[in-house]
This record gives sequence, structure tokens and C-alpha cells, in this order.
Amino acid sequence: MTRYVSLLGLGFGDCGKGLFTDHLCRTEAAHTVVRFNGGAQAGHNVVLADGRHHTFSQFGAGSFVPGTATLLASPVIVHPTGLLMEHAALEEAGVHDAFERLQIDARCRVTTPFHQAAGRLREWSRRAQAHGSCGVGVGETVRQTLAQPGTVLRYGDLLHPARALETLEAIRHALHDEFASRAPPHAAWAQEFALLASPQVARRWLAAVQPCLERAPPASVDAVAARLARPGCVLFEGAQGVLLDEARGFHPHTTWSTVSTQAVEAVLGDAGIAARVEHLGVLRSHLTRHGAGPLPTADAALDRLPEPHNADTGWQGRFRRGHPDALLWAYALQAVGRLDGLVASHLDAIDAAHPLRWCEAYRIDGEAAPVSALPCPPVPDLDTQAALTRRLLRAEPVYDTTPVSTPAQWIERMQALAGLPVRLTSFGPTSAHVRA
Repeated sequence: MTRYVSLLGLGFGDCGKGLFTDHLCRTEAAHTVVRFNGGAQAGHNVVLADGRHHTFSQFGAGSFVPGTATLLASPVIVHPTGLLMEHAALEEAGVHDAFERLQIDARCRVTTPFHQAAGRLREWSRRAQAHGSCGVGVGETVRQTLAQPGTVLRYGDLLHPARALETLEAIRHALHDEFASRAPPHAAWAQEFALLASPQVARRWLAAVQPCLERAPPASVDAVAARLARPGCVLFEGAQGVLLDEARGFHPHTTWSTVSTQAVEAVLGDAGIAARVEHLGVLRSHLTRHGAGPLPTADAALDRLPEPHNADTGWQGRFRRGHPDALLWAYALQAVGRLDGLVASHLDAIDAAHPLRWCEAYRIDGEAAPVSALPCPPVPDLDTQAALTRRLLRAEPVYDTTPVSTPAQWIERMQALAGLPVRLTSFGPTSAHVRA
């Protein structure tokens, strides 16, 4: 018998999915961690009791647990050279066989140097209207797929160098022509654009990805289905959070990734598996956001909360912290799909000396009545989401008069809001800090 469990973020990312993936792999003896959405823009932190740490990007966050495999299932966007770099970092952390435990669906789309360069050029072109890109090319890979379906490069295609080279050159030419006439808005523009202008890059890149192909050959549909059907526990590790979802997030400050229970079940359905999944929503004791976009309860005073693995530098920019927001969480709960319970991280951030404030409504543009709920239509569209984004950017939080001074108070309020039990909590960065 196979048990299926998923971890789905209910915020803007950075909610503790890495920690809880590592913990559940240990306590539930999960034999496989399935990545089912997003790509190399994920950043899931796992800290061990002996001090070792790794920020998981593509390998499953259960990789510190001996024998636990990773499955990158379509529609995950694979970054082959990124996998090689991440494996080198894992080896430094004492994990030497992560590639031997990795299976990659041959149908997964592939991020190339051209996608990464174009994604950075596109973000720079937006200037003050930046979306908040991670700069690793995931969004550009999806955008190119939609714009020119004939240029899709899949992991299995890399086994055929001549065909792959033809596709790579088609991608390069299309992106080069798009950006050739644009005025450089950034000093580093020339370096990125040079990748799109060079006819040598594709061949060099194909040579560079060969070690990835040799160590993790493309897996067939049948091989993926067999892995998913193995008896034991299969854990689906979601990337990002539903508030960044490509359709449900606050456009345009979103990621090209679907964060929902349906996305998990679609992977199983594709493998011919009709089984119930235990879906768990993951959230912090407070809201956070890395990069541009709305965060109504943002409060610079919360910068006192330590964040050793999230900096203000890099592509996304400032890492912001906000007080608990009942409206955003209620919206996330509607958008993500049916859940069976919650798991909550950073409960150690709550103490009587520095209580958190519980946002129960917004005031927007001086409207007479405060807004107490956000619309979540059954069928979203980007225009509606963009309008909601504009309102959220003007929203001022209305806080409950009673602060949240203890973890027990937070749990009580969250369970009342969600109508779900909080099954696991964490009071620190390691699996040992998780409480049932």
C-alpha cells in the first residue's frame, strides 16, 4: 500500500517546506520526494542538528535522509547545470549519492542559458515595474513555451544532441531578435545579451549537461509511474506558495508555477494512479515576502526576527516580514484546494515581549467599510488578479485589539480561521524542533 502526502505553501514562499519535508521523510520513512511544480527558483532550507545546512533548489529536501529518492515530475522545469552545481554543494554537506537517488521525467521542460539571460533582460526592461524575478530563467522557459511551442526543449531531447542543438539555436535566435533593438537599462545588460549573440554557447552547454544525463538518464512514463506506485510513503514537496501561484497569485508579482492540490493529483492521474492524497498546508507564524508585490502587514520592526538564509541582496531584493494576515490566509485556503491539516513554522517568533498583531481587515482608499475578505473566483483571470493586486498595494491593515502573545494563541486563531487542525509546529530550524 502507498500513502501519499503533500506539502503546499500558503504564503509567498519561505514558509518551512524544506524543514517539514526533511522531518516527514524521517518520521514517515518516505521513500520518494516528488517535486511537481516550479523549477530551480525554489529555495528550501534544511538545517541538521550537527549544523550542516543546504538550500534545496531542485533535489528533494529529504536528500539528507539516507535512501530517500527525488523525482522531478513533469511539469517541473529542469535546470541541468544547476543540478550539477547543487550536487557539488550537497557533496560538501556530506551527501554523495543524491544523483544516484534522482529520477527525472523525460517530459520535463529544460531551462537553458538563453532562457536565463532573456529572463534577466526582461526583468531589467521593466525598470520600476519589476515583477520580482529570481533570475534563474524558469518563468522565461514557460513564457517561451507558450509563445513558440515549437521551441520547447525537454529533458529527454538532450539524448539527441543534433535535435537539441537545432532547438537551442531556434530559442537563441528568437530571443536575440526580441532584445536586439532594446536600449540597455542596466550595466550588466551586455554580458547577458552576449549569450544570445554567441553561436558557440549552445554546443558548450550541451557538453556541460552530459554528466547530468549520464548520472540521471531521462525516465520514461512507465518508470515514473512505477516509482509513484511503490509501497510506502510518497511525499509531494511543493515549491513557492499559493499566493505566488501563476493564476491565483497577485499578478504580475507571481511565479510561473501552479500551487494547488489539483497539481499534485494531476501527477498521480498522469501515472494512472487514483488514490487519496493527504494534503497539508504549510505556513509561518507571520507573513514574509522576498521581492516586489503586495504585503499589507509589512512592518520594518519585524526585521528583528532572525533570517539567516534569506538576505536582502540578489535578484529578488529586500526580504520583508509582516504580521499575521487573516485575509491573505483565508484567500490562500480557498485557492489551494481541499486540505487535511496545517503545519506551521517559526512559532518561536512569538513571545509576550514582542507580540505579533493579527490583521482582521483592510482599509483601502478611505472606503467607509473595511474589507474583511478577498474575492477568490472559481475561474481566475489575470485582469481580475491584477486589479486585486492594485487594491492590495493600497491596503492598510486593521488589527485586532488583542495581540498574539503566545504560540497557543496563534494556533487557536489559525485553527478557527481554517477550520483545520494544526498538526505540526516548529520552534527552530531542525527536525528536532518540530512538535506534533
